[in-house]
Amino acid sequence: MATTSQQVDAFDMVVVGAGINGAGIARDAAGRGLKVLICDQGDLANYTSSASTKLVHGGLRYLEYYEFRLVQKALAEREVLLGIAPHIIWPLRFVMPHVKALRPAWLIRLGLFLYDHLGGRKKLPASRGINLRQHETGAPLTDELSKGFMYSDCWVQDSRLVVLNCMDAANRGASVRPRTRCIGAQRTEGIWEIRLKDLVTGEESVVRSRSLVNAAGPWVARFLDDAMSRDDDKDVHLVKGSHIVVPSMFDHDASYLFQNNDGRVIFAIPYEQHYTLIGTTDVAYEGNPADAQASEEEIQYLCDAVNRYFKKPITPAEVTWTYAGVRALYDESEEDDVSAVSRDYSLDLDERKPPLLSVFGGKITTYRTLARQAVDQLAPALDAKVVDWTGKETLPGGDIPNGDFDAYLASVHRDYPWLPDDMVWRLVRNYGTEARRLLGSAQSLADLGEHFGSDLYEAELRYLADYEWALSGEDAIWRRTRIGLALDQAQQDRVSAWFGGQQKKRATA
Repeated sequence: MATTSQQVDAFDMVVVGAGINGAGIARDAAGRGLKVLICDQGDLANYTSSASTKLVHGGLRYLEYYEFRLVQKALAEREVLLGIAPHIIWPLRFVMPHVKALRPAWLIRLGLFLYDHLGGRKKLPASRGINLRQHETGAPLTDELSKGFMYSDCWVQDSRLVVLNCMDAANRGASVRPRTRCIGAQRTEGIWEIRLKDLVTGEESVVRSRSLVNAAGPWVARFLDDAMSRDDDKDVHLVKGSHIVVPSMFDHDASYLFQNNDGRVIFAIPYEQHYTLIGTTDVAYEGNPADAQASEEEIQYLCDAVNRYFKKPITPAEVTWTYAGVRALYDESEEDDVSAVSRDYSLDLDERKPPLLSVFGGKITTYRTLARQAVDQLAPALDAKVVDWTGKETLPGGDIPNGDFDAYLASVHRDYPWLPDDMVWRLVRNYGTEARRLLGSAQSLADLGEHFGSDLYEAELRYLADYEWALSGEDAIWRRTRIGLALDQAQQDRVSAWFGGQQKKRATA
């Protein structure tokens, strides 16, 4: 492989793929003192990791597939993640209305008993039965539903979790390069020579690394084939999950888990203060994962699923927004039902020097344990420490005193009393203690600069550009935040124009 005339950077680890798994691995490795580079052909969390159901959960339905080890591992992680990111992760109570024809009550009770006890729950409330005709969560539901069950899980701002892991990795010395594609990698004299292409400038460069991590998500097998000319025999299933967002369907802060007639479950979750998030589907997928969209059939499927439970039905015409993501699930069985394919992960270590580690599968909830195990496997070759540190150090913005979000929210409101209630809640939920950096010395809304609509001001866009690698309007309003839901097309275009102006300034600087 030809090198450039410029000096070639040298790293201990190059991570390809800046979804949640790659970001977690980069953070863990950087915190162990390794020199790390992480790159992605798109934005941070550009694809699957911004298209989840946004839950940190054990996966109650996986108990039916006897995935006890996965559920236990995920349940144990809920409170760990809640501790390191209390601004973007918070507890949710879920209501499961009982439909006798779908699952017997004793089976649900047994499942919830296991769910309460498998993961060493300490902070979250236990499950219990409820009378839907007396409980507030029963009010939006059809009259024939009288009995339900309530249990605990957690919500997560999924794409922000990725960004915060990358921020922490960068704070610990990592090089973070979104919109940079790995176009080739080969072993040369005991070292990886890796060719990178900056998709913004078109420039190509070569870096050297003592190890290579393939965390390309749904492209994991394709990366081995395209960038490394290596056929891979791993059985990878691509599965698309689609979601819809509609105006709020209920006015309390609990969520729902609905049993569907096909054996699947559907979530209905309060979303961004004024909406309800509904999902997800599980559909086998072929094609480029970047092109995944919710189909008309999936949108209708999700509407039909919740209409069996809510008094007031919804139609596809009421859908405000949709999104879809593709997961690469690893399975050695001959299982045809994609819903039954394991959501657990597999780490494939090629120990030839220099080593290559490929990540197959995984879910947001277990990303931190996956990352630790990945770096542990590479540690001997890199003379790195084997240490579990990432569950003890908060992510950027997560250093809220005692993890008390409500108290911290109140303190920000006291210091910036001119902020509207919805706005201060959104800023602290997105940025935690970093909200004060964003707001700075502002003493009025006018001090935050240009107003783009809803509660979005230039100060927030500048923060996202300066600290979170946002380069476009889409990065800012659909991944770093979901404020795009509250902006009309003209307002969204103004945000995009602002980022275009910033790029021109950088190009001429």
